[in-house]
Amino acid sequence: MTVRTDTIPIEGQADAEVELKYTRHGPVVHEDTANNVAYAVRAAWLDYGSAPYLASLRMDQATTWEEFVEACNYSRIPSENMVWADRAGNIGYQAVGVSPIRPNHSGLVPVPGDGRYEWDGFLPIKALPSVHNPDKGYFGTANNYVLLDNPATYPHWEALHYTWGDQMRAARVEEVLAGARHMTVIDNMRLQMDELSVAARNLVPLLRDVPGLDDRSARARDMLLAWDAVLDRDSVEAAIYVSWNRALRAAVRDVVVPESVRDTIGGINTKRMIDWLTAPDGRFGDDPIAGRDQVLRDTLAAALDGLEERFGTTETTTWRYGGERFKHALIRHPMSAAVNEDLRRRLDVGPLPRGGYGGTVHNTGNGDNQTSGGSFMLIADTADWDNSVGLNTP
Repeated sequence: MTVRTDTIPIEGQADAEVELKYTRHGPVVHEDTANNVAYAVRAAWLDYGSAPYLASLRMDQATTWEEFVEACNYSRIPSENMVWADRAGNIGYQAVGVSPIRPNHSGLVPVPGDGRYEWDGFLPIKALPSVHNPDKGYFGTANNYVLLDNPATYPHWEALHYTWGDQMRAARVEEVLAGARHMTVIDNMRLQMDELSVAARNLVPLLRDVPGLDDRSARARDMLLAWDAVLDRDSVEAAIYVSWNRALRAAVRDVVVPESVRDTIGGINTKRMIDWLTAPDGRFGDDPIAGRDQVLRDTLAAALDGLEERFGTTETTTWRYGGERFKHALIRHPMSAAVNEDLRRRLDVGPLPRGGYGGTVHNTGNGDNQTSGGSFMLIADTADWDNSVGLNTP
């Protein structure tokens, strides 16, 4: 084990000295002194050649699909979905990322560092998921596992991730592309800004026959059932749905995830939540349907309570999803905390009302303040480059 001592200066206090320990596998993150055991992390992103995004320099010089795939071989960190299109009409998708070959373990839990569980190199780029000129003439990605619908077709199912982005976004992309005969630049702009929630279209109908709703919840239920499932910033129904979705997600997590591991598991997958609610099992009680309906009833009431508190009124017509009280974007300047209020207002951007959610094509994140999403968007017209458009976050 290699030990290095670093000094950290602390304002107004004495400098602090810390010991950094490393094994041949990587940095030590925990020591169990009682059992004389140290836990180190071997991570692909700590290896040489893992500087992010430098491979894009090679990709920019590619003139064929084959050259593009070769350039992708150097895109090690982070794992991403890369796409290709050329003026000859060829299109392609290539998953990139450095994926260790672990012959006898998954990498999910610690293993002894005695040589029995060493990595056996990395998967070559051509072993990672890819699509080239699909028969249907198009494909879409949205941080999803492109082969998710048929994992049996791919032998390295867990090569890049054990968790992927919400597939609801990709489902909406597929829906729009499948229904289009011709996609113009304007059509693609609309698609990138699409705020229809596929999850809402699956979850809201579950409220239709829930018994025992009070008058307030019944009115909210009827509003949602008549809603188009678009999370528009000016929508009252969007505010009700997102508030309900948050309460519902937490409640379902408490039902299906044992208390002892809830902090470890974190959030639950949207598709799995829909499946559990559509076909509830014994975890919802002796009468799973009644138990499920109780969860739906309680979470809708809790969501409405939260909205009344958030907006300070029971008058639903004044509720709006997008705005400073709910969904917004506030981009703080790095100097924001160090200046006075007048200058801060001039430096910061927002708060500005937003629509969308983490599960819509226009991904604006799951929090009230948007802190993630597509900060750079590009629609490239390979037949007329001057017709291309882009958008960049300030």
